[in-house]
Amino acid sequence: MKRICKRICCVVLCLLLVCLSAASAVGAAQAKKVTVLFTHDLHSHFLPSADEDGGEYGGYARLMTAIKQQKQKYPNAVLVDGGDFSMGSLFQTAFATSALELRMMGAMGYDVTTFGNHEFDYLPSGLISMLNAAVASEEKLPAIVEANYRAPKQGEDGYDPALQQALDHYGVKDYILLERGGVYYVMFGIFGFDSDECAPNSGMILEDPAQTAQKIVDRATAECKKTYGAEPVVICLSHSGTEEAKGEDYDLAKAVDGIHVIISGHTHTTLPEPVEVDGTYIVSAGEYGKNLGVVQLDYQADGTAVLTDYDLIPIDQTVAEDPEIAALTETYKKTVEQDYLSQYGVRFDQVLTSNPYRFDTVDEVYATQHESTLGNVFSDAYRWAAQNALGADVDLALTAAGVIRETLPKGNVTVSDVFNAASLGVGTEGELVCVYITGKELKNALEVDASVQPLMRAAQLFCSGVEYSFNTNRMIFNKVDYAMLRGNDGKLRAIEDDALYRVVTGMYCGQMLGAVESTSMGLLSITPRDADGNPIAISELKNYVIKDANGNPVKEWYAIASYLQSMNGTMDARYAKPDGRKVVYASLNPVKLFSNANQFTYILLAVVAVLIAVMVLIVWLILRKRRKKKQPTQAS
Repeated sequence: MKRICKRICCVVLCLLLVCLSAASAVGAAQAKKVTVLFTHDLHSHFLPSADEDGGEYGGYARLMTAIKQQKQKYPNAVLVDGGDFSMGSLFQTAFATSALELRMMGAMGYDVTTFGNHEFDYLPSGLISMLNAAVASEEKLPAIVEANYRAPKQGEDGYDPALQQALDHYGVKDYILLERGGVYYVMFGIFGFDSDECAPNSGMILEDPAQTAQKIVDRATAECKKTYGAEPVVICLSHSGTEEAKGEDYDLAKAVDGIHVIISGHTHTTLPEPVEVDGTYIVSAGEYGKNLGVVQLDYQADGTAVLTDYDLIPIDQTVAEDPEIAALTETYKKTVEQDYLSQYGVRFDQVLTSNPYRFDTVDEVYATQHESTLGNVFSDAYRWAAQNALGADVDLALTAAGVIRETLPKGNVTVSDVFNAASLGVGTEGELVCVYITGKELKNALEVDASVQPLMRAAQLFCSGVEYSFNTNRMIFNKVDYAMLRGNDGKLRAIEDDALYRVVTGMYCGQMLGAVESTSMGLLSITPRDADGNPIAISELKNYVIKDANGNPVKEWYAIASYLQSMNGTMDARYAKPDGRKVVYASLNPVKLFSNANQFTYILLAVVAVLIAVMVLIVWLILRKRRKKKQPTQAS
């Protein structure tokens, strides 16, 4: 009997093992391999970019080679982009008329992209023209998804029926369902808060990213299950940003259930490893096509996904160019030369000067408060070009770190290189504006550089026509301890608070400076003025664009290009090293801390003095009370 029982137990155990093995095999069979190829922040970088050391990175023909190699390995891979596919090279000049960016992405096989803030740089009218031009080309185009950034509806401020018609004409949707190799995808786009702030003239309405994302995930997942009987892989193309495992996309992942992967654009971040947040993987591959991102997941039938591989494939000079995309790029170059550059009398690859010096990278420009020779070139060029156009001296020219998009390479510097470095603009390529500010406001501008940069790195200023120093240990909004105007002849003169000074900057930077008072809560103010000292509204800055002798607006990029061309073939030796126009130091010496103190320091000192007085009073009262307790009670 015991033997029979043992045999039965063995049979049952074997059956259980067989069942478990079968279940495991079924589970393994149900797990599907998912491969997502991605980019973001391409910024019209059709061609490779030269770096500060003479090397190259990016370029769509090289990127296409890497894409094809990955698709040979993973035929069912999807290819997506996280927005800001435009604005950053000479090809952007055909944005509104030819939609070169979307047509190129279609030729490269992109499945889906989304809008970034720079897609709105040419204002709603530019976006409308671009979308219609893309459709009119009758070429293959990527789908565009955008869930929480919408055109105003009838009855809402800014309503423009043409905008919604263009979005509908292209087929822009909140999300799409996509099938590839038996795997179903939900692809949707999200626009971030900072992106919205960076697109003040977009004409669009921002809805809450997290709330919208959750609604989309729930609705699209339910639709996929109902229509196809399958749990989808949910991919969010977010133009919100992630930096050092923080930022808006991190918050999005925390707030929203059901997203498997967030392609994180906007902040130009490179994440060597994904950031995992509650089962959501946040990935970033860097800007300008420096890398092709590859995410691989094992996807289970129950909707769970496990990261199995992640790679950032460098796109540099070691990657061969795809001949078809290279030929298409050359065709587009001719379009740009004929339709845009011809009016300036220059060519796409024309060499402007030979540069033997290493300039800061954009990351280095942002990293610390310092005098940058790259920033010096920009600001000196603005001043030089403005003086030539106006026929009069300019007291101060300035630019900000946030508008420097690339460095100037070692070796030959071309027209294309310069445009890439100074391509930012609102409504048009950046134009120089000339206004006046008071001496007090000029000092405030320098204080923005000294005090605001630690809070907003893009606010670091680079100036021509002034020399100044600041102590990083001083009181905020009182860090500058020395400032003088530096004339064209190198002579110094004092800055008088009530005097008016002529200032030149780019339109974008001018708009930001005009907003200093609101962003500093009224502690600092810089008011653009006319020659009589009357305030100018920010919306009216377009009336103060500098014009050349032929009445054409002076573009930022062309000011720099012309300045370099005036150097007779070789970069001026003055840019071999800083010239002392901005000195940044840290000192705790009391004299250095409190010399030339202003109201902010006096207020702080007064507060500290009051606190010390209160503390002394409290201590005195405590000691007095203790003394009374210790005194012997006298008998009556």
